[in-house]
Parts: sequence; C-alpha cells; structure tokens
Amino acid sequence: MKRTVYNKITDGRIKTLLRVLLFCMLCALILVTGSASLKNWKNSWADLSLSAFAATASFLLTIPFAKWEKLSLGQLGVVPGKATLGRMLPGFFIGLLIAGLHLSLVLTFGHISLINTTLSFSSVALSFLLYLILAAREEITFRGYALRSLSYKIGPWKAQIILAIIFALEHMAGGFTWQQAFFGSGVGALVFGLAALRTKGIAMPIGLHAAWNFGQWCFGLKNIPGIWQVSVSKGFEEKNEQITMICYLIVMGLAIAAFYLYPLRTLSKAAKV
Repeated sequence: MKRTVYNKITDGRIKTLLRVLLFCMLCALILVTGSASLKNWKNSWADLSLSAFAATASFLLTIPFAKWEKLSLGQLGVVPGKATLGRMLPGFFIGLLIAGLHLSLVLTFGHISLINTTLSFSSVALSFLLYLILAAREEITFRGYALRSLSYKIGPWKAQIILAIIFALEHMAGGFTWQQAFFGSGVGALVFGLAALRTKGIAMPIGLHAAWNFGQWCFGLKNIPGIWQVSVSKGFEEKNEQITMICYLIVMGLAIAAFYLYPLRTLSKAAKV
C-alpha cells in the first residue's frame, strides 16, 4: 500500500516535470518562430514586436497547461490584480538598486570609465519598454506556471535549480557563453524566482528583472551603448570581464540572501498596499 502511494507521488512529480519541460520548449519555439518571421525587420520596433508576441503567446499557453496541472491562473500568480502595481514598483526600485550597486563595485575595482552617449529620450523610453516586455515574457515563461507547478510537487529549491538550468540553456541558445549563461542568467534566475515565490506572483520579479536589464543597458554594461558607454582601459579587457562577473555574483548573492531572509508576511503586506 505504501509502495503504491509512493509510486503515485513519484509519477505525479515526473509528469509535472515533463509538462514543465514541454511548456518551456514550446515557449522557446514561439520565440524562435517569431524571430524567424521578423528576421528581415531588424530594428528596435522589431525587437519590441517580437517580445510582445512571445510574452502574449507564453501567457496564452499557460492557460491549457494550468488546466492540465489542475491549477488556477491565480494559483500561478500570473493574473494582474489590484496589488500588481504595488508589487512591480518596489521590484523595479530594487532592480535599479542592484544594478547601481553592481556598477559602483565595477567602477571601484575595475578599469573602466563611463562616456555619455547623448541618446534621445525616445530611444531611452523605447529601450525601457523593450526590457519591460522582455522581462514579462521570461517571468511568465519561467516564474509563472513552470516555477509554481514544480514548487508544489518537488519543493521550491529543487524547482528553482531545475528552472535556473533551463533558463541558462535558453540563454546559451541565444548566443551566451556557458559562463555568461550559468553564472550570469542562471544566478539571476534564482533571484527572480525567489522574488516570485516570496510574493506569490510574477509582478515583483517582472519589475526587478526589467529594472536590472534596463539599468545594465543604461550603464553600458550590456556590450551595447546605453545612456552611457563603457570604456575599458587598454590591456585590462579580460581582467575587467572577470571583475564584472565577480561583482555580479556578489550583488546577486546579496539579493538572494535579502529575499530569503526577509519575512514573507512583510512582503505580502507590502504587496497589497
């Protein structure tokens, strides 16, 4: 009898894991398909359109998978509500704070200087919107149905690790090196996932994720000019990459510790304001 119950529990976990893997693969396929459709339209509006399409499609895909898992969209934390803005704005503030701290450490210990690029307001606004929608797509895909359903079955940290690996692999497929994917995106996934679990939704991680990416872009730390452009001292390129990664791991480690230690009831109360 006990063996039968154990087998049922194990089968349920495996089925959920397989469904999550299928969901992530389909979301990636949506992104690839959209990218192929817009390959001849190479500008910021194309990126914006692709991100919006992928985010919308990922949300719509969540609906049948939620029913398959016998979970409501509310249980997955993907339905906007009265508390959404109250969660997203603190997340955005925290994301900018983390990005600013990272820049401060890199400026202190690295060999870089910042050069103003004099971008127009419209360019900055378009980039902000792009990073916001990109964050929404990734949070819907990885911290909505996928994280919540796995957490219910195998526990939050096992779910986090599995999805961080998948998140890293998607970024590798997008052109990241394995170091950038696993030490960069993978570690970041733990922060965003923890924010989602602590606040029981994806609003805060969307704000957090968007602000981090937007802040990195503003400071020129995404290998493309933002409001500023990074100038690395000659001969220190490789060393500066190492310093940038170490500083990243430090600030993300602090963020993980902060979200882990911060009382759940306090976060929940703040989210409802």
